[in-house]
Amino acid sequence: MTKFNINYYKGSDLYSDGDIENTILDMVKNNTDFTDILHDTDNWAILYHLTPIRKNLLDWYDFDTNATLLEIGGGCGAFSGMFAQKLKEVKVVELSKRRAEIIYNRHKNYENLEIIAGNLNDIAFAEKFDYVTLIGVLEYAGKFTEGNTPFKTFLENAKSYLKPNGKLLIAIENKFGLKYWAGAREDHTGRYFDGIEDYPNDKGIQTFGKKELEALILSTGFRCLEFYYPMPDYKLPKIIYSDEYLPKIDDLFDIYSPNFDQDRCVLFNEREAFKNLIKNEQFTFFANSFLVEASL
Repeated sequence: MTKFNINYYKGSDLYSDGDIENTILDMVKNNTDFTDILHDTDNWAILYHLTPIRKNLLDWYDFDTNATLLEIGGGCGAFSGMFAQKLKEVKVVELSKRRAEIIYNRHKNYENLEIIAGNLNDIAFAEKFDYVTLIGVLEYAGKFTEGNTPFKTFLENAKSYLKPNGKLLIAIENKFGLKYWAGAREDHTGRYFDGIEDYPNDKGIQTFGKKELEALILSTGFRCLEFYYPMPDYKLPKIIYSDEYLPKIDDLFDIYSPNFDQDRCVLFNEREAFKNLIKNEQFTFFANSFLVEASL
């Protein structure tokens, strides 16, 4: 039976998708298959949290089956059950108690899974882990980590939980993703061109370009980085490229990247633009998202 730990919860949820999470909680309590729910809904939060497409991001990854994993920011459990199936032991830290309850009710029949509600910065683990994951989490470090260098500090904290040969897996948007140039709003702030202009109004939530992200991770002591490029993004990936397997000019991308949760402009044909970028070997700079494996 999955463990549910609220010893580190301080009594209030600092973020959520709103009351729709109560609906999602009811859904996971009463269903194990979400096919019909997903077929009938037009709600982005329900799609995002419950679609199995999310698992494409890491279902292919060659995890050591005898290893342990710490999932930081479990959300509503899109990956938690998959991790429990693939690894020996999994702990999930989720800042929101309501989301932690969703994860628990969604994946409550695993002997090797523990859900912890609370802020990672308040938790002391007795053990180290073979893998630590930050999937859609690093960009929020400026909101929930104190100090002048919150993103570096947060990565250093995550690194401290790894065994000597451990790996950190990070999924995050690229602030220079082509979709943002083509008229999509910044995913977190809802402003046009916000990341491209380096977040002039508020740097609490930030994504990074490839060179920035690489430098940030290396500055915390990681030695080896492998970059992957989920398309159309890491949230609902259809295909994942790497530096060893980059897209060909005749690969078919969306004419414009989907923007399910907010309206957007359509300034140009992204498929044709990507063809030109691929021809000029600029795909990795303009890819919409990154998946990074960082090794010690």
